[in-house]
Amino acid sequence: MKPTGREVDPKDRAFGQHVQRLRKERGLTQQELAARMQNSASWMSQVERGVQPVERMDVLQEIADALGVSVHQLRPGTPLPSAADSPAPAMIKSNDLNDARRLISGHPAIGTLLGAFRPAPTKSLAELSADVDDIWTLTHEGRFADVSARLTDLLPDLEQTVRIVAPVDRDAAYLLLARTYQALAAAFVRQDEADAAWVAADRAIWAAEKSSDPLNVCAGTFRMVQAFVRLKRLGQAEHAAQTSIEALAALDQAGELSVAGMSVLGSLHLALALAYARGQQRSEAREEIAKARALAQRVGGDRNDFNLEFGITNVAIQAVSTAVELGDAGEALDLGREIDSTSLSPERQGRLLMDLGRAHAQRRHTGEALNCLLRAEELVPETVRTHVAARKAIRELVLIEGAGAPPELMGLAERADALE
Repeated sequence: MKPTGREVDPKDRAFGQHVQRLRKERGLTQQELAARMQNSASWMSQVERGVQPVERMDVLQEIADALGVSVHQLRPGTPLPSAADSPAPAMIKSNDLNDARRLISGHPAIGTLLGAFRPAPTKSLAELSADVDDIWTLTHEGRFADVSARLTDLLPDLEQTVRIVAPVDRDAAYLLLARTYQALAAAFVRQDEADAAWVAADRAIWAAEKSSDPLNVCAGTFRMVQAFVRLKRLGQAEHAAQTSIEALAALDQAGELSVAGMSVLGSLHLALALAYARGQQRSEAREEIAKARALAQRVGGDRNDFNLEFGITNVAIQAVSTAVELGDAGEALDLGREIDSTSLSPERQGRLLMDLGRAHAQRRHTGEALNCLLRAEELVPETVRTHVAARKAIRELVLIEGAGAPPELMGLAERADALE
């Protein structure tokens, strides 16, 4: 790891100037280009000044993709990657949700559909409901390995049950299936498995429609929007969110939207705010936060309808997250000082601490950033160690500190695999 205080290599300086020229030709600010890479403006500034060398092929590819050029245009003479450069399947980093990912591959109950077998339900709906509640508890606690292990039996049971249960219980069974897929989508998103989250969210929406519960359809759409944002499909995220927002807002204007419905509507505004923030649409992002805040005031207190944890506190946490995404570290830190998140789940508390850590990293407050990230790790270790933005912040702190990086930071970087 090279300290930032070293003399800048002329080759790195020339490369940084080339990146700067390409960026300006495209009318992008450093902040906007960094946002396309889900990185910080300070990191991009270091690249353009030659302080931060860019040597790895995957980072070169990320910059090239963000600028809309080829790697060769970005750095002439760079050899094309060969098959030998790609990691072998056995070298791919394992994920806590690998078993769950395999579980949703293919049709979940093809044997039952074909009549190859027709098993009897192994559990009552009451027992299955308790199991689904447990899955959500584990998800809110960020215990994704446990989520995956519990789903190994639960998800096949639910997929069989909805197809063989008595008609009188069918809606209730489909609702349990929808809630399970929503939890799985949330878990996949938090482990940056966004493509799998998309699949899980789509199945959640389908199951919710089968259950005749339209609000759960919208809750599933919220999970899909989160997946789209992490896939950088911001146009799809906006479309999915706006479609549900317009329908729910129409019910609200007619005085027909329940308090639970307001929670869903407010959550969708928060998801849309994140999509706008990722696209550096500042005014639009702030407008969505304001709409969510107004709904939270009407809802009153902190609720957990549809496991969305919507309420005044969660809106405040999302306002911090939005400020960090927009590069407004000072605003994020000011907002964060006023938040007491102890009434919310460990996942929400950990997310606030991660975002405050990122804000401090943007300000180069290494001690404060490290403190926040370590506290987040105590609450939700699996999330901190797999969250892309948190890992980038940790890596940036190591670069800032260079050879003088404290052992606590180096230990966190190693646990999060943030040194590669």
